Amino acid sequence: MAVKPSAPKKVKLAKPKNGVQFTQAEFFQSLNEACGLESRKQAKEVFESFAGMLQAALKKGYKVPLPGIGKIQVRQSKARIGRNPATGEEIKIKAKKRVRLTPSKALKDAVL
Repeated sequence: MAVKPSAPKKVKLAKPKNGVQFTQAEFFQSLNEACGLESRKQAKEVFESFAGMLQAALKKGYKVPLPGIGKIQVRQSKARIGRNPATGEEIKIKAKKRVRLTPSKALKDAVL
């Protein structure tokens, strides 16, 4: 018998005051309400713990799945030649590590 994946819990989301971006206080208040935590301070502590765990995992080179959101990982970019937009002069851009999020199909379908 196949099990159907459950739909994400619908959360009533307050609109940001500036209409475009949440402030940290608004974000933690929304997290508090969505998770049913006792206080905004508790929501902040939960998020900071999650962020710390995520940073530690990425630093060790792990790929971290975020169910319903995607997969986050560190990738190595190659060295390349770029251009200074003001002068048109070619410049060398060094290889470096970057954090990348590959969105899940569920997130793409919900947002796009």
